[in-house]
Amino acid sequence: MSAATPQTSAESTSAPAYKRKALFAAAVGYGLDGFDLLILSFALGGIIATFGLSDVEAGSLSTITLFGAVLGGIIFGSLADRYGRVRVLTWTVLIFAVFTGLSSIAQGYWDMAAYRFIAGIGIGGEFGIGMALAAEAVPAKQRARATSWVGVGFQIGVFAAAIVSAPVIALWGWRALFVIGLFPAIFAFVIRRGVEEPDKFVQSQRGRAAGESGDLSESAGSPDLPTFGAKIRALVKDKATVKISIALIVLSTVQNFGYFGIIAWLPNYLSDKMDLGVTKGSLWTAVTVIGMLAGILIFGQVADRLGRRPAFWIFQAGAIISILVYSQMTDPTALLIGGFFMGAFANGMLGGHGALLAEMYPTQVRATAQNVIFNIGRALGGLAPVVIALLADSFGFAFALALLPTIYIIQFLAMFLLPEKRGIELE
Repeated sequence: MSAATPQTSAESTSAPAYKRKALFAAAVGYGLDGFDLLILSFALGGIIATFGLSDVEAGSLSTITLFGAVLGGIIFGSLADRYGRVRVLTWTVLIFAVFTGLSSIAQGYWDMAAYRFIAGIGIGGEFGIGMALAAEAVPAKQRARATSWVGVGFQIGVFAAAIVSAPVIALWGWRALFVIGLFPAIFAFVIRRGVEEPDKFVQSQRGRAAGESGDLSESAGSPDLPTFGAKIRALVKDKATVKISIALIVLSTVQNFGYFGIIAWLPNYLSDKMDLGVTKGSLWTAVTVIGMLAGILIFGQVADRLGRRPAFWIFQAGAIISILVYSQMTDPTALLIGGFFMGAFANGMLGGHGALLAEMYPTQVRATAQNVIFNIGRALGGLAPVVIALLADSFGFAFALALLPTIYIIQFLAMFLLPEKRGIELE
């Protein structure tokens, strides 16, 4: 059965086995996204040496990848709302896998930048499609935990990159890291064959075809799905929705700025500036990533039990304190322990974004909203590697890191603009 073919029975996608498969598919896709992004961070030292780049030029490769993700998020989010979450998830994995592999044969800055931009287009679809699939596949009371598991997939991908990068670079050089990026193409076909579309999406398509939900289309009663323009307008259709969309863009920007501000330069900072070397720098970074993974799981539990606002506020306060403390550390053991807690609080909120975004928009535009809003945040947050590099050049990495907590204050205030929808069924 095709991934986009409607189910013949509602039970087929409400069974526990289906939920597990849907979450696995979403987590694997997002995990490959995380793997791809972090291998670039570990490869930066070799890329700088090979092409004679400045730190700012090297940092811009991460930013360029994230700009591509914005374009990909817009394109593939809309396609996923039209053709199905699982089918389009497959397309995105194939695109970023191929162009990650091509990055291994880059001959200079400009062709590397082109490969990274197109890989970013594929990466851009992963978050929104996977989060929409996960949110639609589980009961409302488990939604934050489900989307947190997708976020965990991302961190497992990051963790895998942190573990394999040092030995791969030592044995074969930085280009081999990007060759490994070809393997996601195999997973794309597994994902497509093993998972059907969630009932929520199938029912929405049937409703559109019957003319039962015509408010988003160009003319009421049209059998067509909403056009791309109609989907984008749905994100700003009235004052209440505009307020929600702005707040979510702020949250996504801060989430991504904090994450990329830490992870893009942390391996280089620990190995060079803190004299830990490549191997220890990789291990210390891996512990920070384990903290991120643990934080995401804990956040999902807190958000489903206490609500979205309390969970975000707790973790935002933790991020402010832990980043400030970490920026003052110099002892290797302290850096190891502190990195775990900094990772847990700074990135634990990632899984909550999927649930929060899913709850604010209807099924017909859910993947579009997830991808457009989160990837706008990724593009703006993607400036972090360049901003951090500029600040570090003048004042040192520790000073640049110490400035990061200020952005979480903005995120804290933005939560007041969002309604609490814990346990409410999706529209």
